[in-house]
Amino acid sequence: MRIPTVPCGHGGPGRTPEDLRKLLNLSYLRYTNKTRACGPHDLPALSCNPPILPDYIALANHPGDFHRTPFTAVAFYLYDNEFDGEHGLYNAIYYGNERRQQYFKDRFEGVKFFISPDMSQFGDVDDLENHYRIKKSRVISIWLAMELGAVVIPHITFPTLESIDFSLDGLEDCSTVAFSTKGYVNDPVERAILEESVRYTVDRLNLKSIVVYDVCATNGNALEIFKYATDRGIEVVIPNNMLKERNATRKTSGEAHEE
Repeated sequence: MRIPTVPCGHGGPGRTPEDLRKLLNLSYLRYTNKTRACGPHDLPALSCNPPILPDYIALANHPGDFHRTPFTAVAFYLYDNEFDGEHGLYNAIYYGNERRQQYFKDRFEGVKFFISPDMSQFGDVDDLENHYRIKKSRVISIWLAMELGAVVIPHITFPTLESIDFSLDGLEDCSTVAFSTKGYVNDPVERAILEESVRYTVDRLNLKSIVVYDVCATNGNALEIFKYATDRGIEVVIPNNMLKERNATRKTSGEAHEE
C-alpha cells in the first residue's frame, strides 16, 4: 500500500511520500499504512480488546454528553450528512486538511471510547458505494484511535446478510464489537435479520463482549435479540443513552413505545 517517491524527470525533483500522498488525495494512507489490509478488497483492519466497556453512549451531535460518565462512548447513530458531509471528518482526513482535523481533535478531546461511524448502507445501492462506506468508517476509526488515543469499538453494519462477510473482514483481532437495535425491534423481518447477523458475527469472530445501542425503555427485547451471544458466554452490555432515558421516563407515564 505504500507509495514510492516520484522519480526525477516526472515534473521536477523527487518528492517525499507525504508530499505525493497530498497531491494524489491519498493522505488517508498515513493511517491505513499503520494497520494491515484484509479480505479481497484490502479493507483496513481494526483491533479492539478493551479491558473496560462503556457505561453510557452519547451521540456525536450532543457534545454536552461526551463526558456524562468516565467511560462514555461517543457514537455516530445519526443521518450521514450530520457527520460525513462536505466538512466532515473523513474529508478532512482524505484531503489532509489539518485545520479541520484539529477541529475534531478539540471537539472530541478527552473522549475515551468511540463506536465506529454507522455509515448507512442499502440493499438497493451498488456494492461499490456500500463497500466504500465501510472503508470510510474504518479510516475514521483508525484516525480516532491514533490521534485521540481512544478505544474504537467496531459497529457491525451491512446492507444485506449476503454481504456481511465484507463488513467483518479485518475484525479478526477484535474481542468487542457494537450493534444497534434501533429500527429493528418492532419490524419482524428486520428483527430476524439482526438476529441472524448476530449469530453470524458470533460464529465468525472470537468475541468476549458486545456493546448494544438500544433505545427501548427496558432491555428485554435487546436481550432476546442477543440471546445467541449470551448463550455462548459473550457479555452483552446495553449502556444507557439519551433516548433510552427519555423512553424510560415516558414508560413511567404510560407514553413510551419500543423502537
